[in-house]
Amino acid sequence: MGATIVWFRQDLRLHDNPALTAALKSGGAVIPVYIFDEQGEGDWRIGGASKWWLHHSLSRLDESLRERGSRLILAKGRSADVLAAVIKNNGVTSVFWNRRYEPAVIERDKQLKTSLLASGIETKSFDAALLFEPHTVKNKSGGPFQVFTPYWRHCLALPVEEPVKLPTGEFSAPAKWPASIELSQLSLLPKIKWDTGIAAAWEPGEAAGMKRLKKFVADGLEDYDDARNFPNKDGTSSMSPYLHFGEIGPRQIWAAVRALSKSSGVFPAHLGGQVYLKEIGWREFAHHLLYHFPQTPAEPLREDFKKFPWLKNAKQLRAWQRGLTGYPIVDAGMRQLWTTGWMHNRVRMIVASFLVKHLRMSWQDGAAWFWDTLVDADLANNTLGWQWSAGCGADAAPYFRIFNPTLQGAKFDLEGDYVRAWVPELKDLPSKFIHEPWNAPAETLARAGVLLGKTYPTPVVEHGQARDAALAALKTIRRAGPV
Repeated sequence: MGATIVWFRQDLRLHDNPALTAALKSGGAVIPVYIFDEQGEGDWRIGGASKWWLHHSLSRLDESLRERGSRLILAKGRSADVLAAVIKNNGVTSVFWNRRYEPAVIERDKQLKTSLLASGIETKSFDAALLFEPHTVKNKSGGPFQVFTPYWRHCLALPVEEPVKLPTGEFSAPAKWPASIELSQLSLLPKIKWDTGIAAAWEPGEAAGMKRLKKFVADGLEDYDDARNFPNKDGTSSMSPYLHFGEIGPRQIWAAVRALSKSSGVFPAHLGGQVYLKEIGWREFAHHLLYHFPQTPAEPLREDFKKFPWLKNAKQLRAWQRGLTGYPIVDAGMRQLWTTGWMHNRVRMIVASFLVKHLRMSWQDGAAWFWDTLVDADLANNTLGWQWSAGCGADAAPYFRIFNPTLQGAKFDLEGDYVRAWVPELKDLPSKFIHEPWNAPAETLARAGVLLGKTYPTPVVEHGQARDAALAALKTIRRAGPV
């Protein structure tokens, strides 16, 4: 019996991995392969922070495979060329992989599957990344959904499969392992040591992801519906990078949350569990939109927004990226992102709104920065989030909804603990002024050691003026048709 290649991509786990399980059950030798193929990613090649995560995730995956008598073969280059070489030299008769849903990857995989089948290689793909694959979910007209609520209502009437069980025992190994490059040869880690904060904040890998999930389900779900909104609390699951890299699958999360409930319904009786699974639903919706509207990573879903008068201001963009806008909650979020490769979801909405509404810079500029700096940079989620913030996507926030960063800070970081953690130059300001230092009396600023314009910047724009300008800009595209 010939060997089977299991082509790992964004499914860097052993458990609930249908491609791996199917290969193990086939009875022949199993050759796990990972190919670093930047060309196959199209225009969205992996960003710097995600490269850091990928390096450590691949290391953990190889360790897990070696515990089962196997190993991970690493390669770099065009996927078709690498697979062809492994097939030719190692008696391979089958290639299995788990599906991805990015437009460029879908096109590459289609061509590759056609080529492999034509050459007599058994080729199978599986669903490991989603609860509801995009091509299986349709509205009453047979088309894709563009509003979340009816989409999710439809999905909740569909069955959710149980996680795929991994066979016990050692994996069948080939008589001779194919050649593999060293992990360091993928050049994923930064040459300049900017990853210290990320390394302190995260532990990549399947085991770490499952540990984090178990802790969150046990300790964090009870008040999740409320705590998730406050960035100074550890109120979110922080599962996004583990989900993106496939170190854990959504079926595993669904099963873990459902296990808390004695309810026979789809949703658990546990309120926090209901809210959390709905957040998983938003991830599903993001992939649904990306699959059906593949142009959206670069273009607005709503055609009228192609004419929106976005501004170009390199100085203000740089101030936003560095967390030097003069608005403490915005600056705290951007500094958290740069330091840890992650940002609290509530703050992501605030900083995104600030860029596209207050600074009136394009959502594409924000999406590109997030893509490079997030450890959980995911094309579907990144696109949905930024188009939602800009008001140009599916189920988007209305453009006239413009977050006031001062009020948002006061509401969700009442005592200023989050700001003090990430903007230490303001740490001695009283809570009354922590989100609006420009309104603090001179003596209060002096006691706190704050010199506006020197130790901390003055606001790059004034909220009221920026809001009025954004609404005026909206009117310029309304003339072309309803928004």
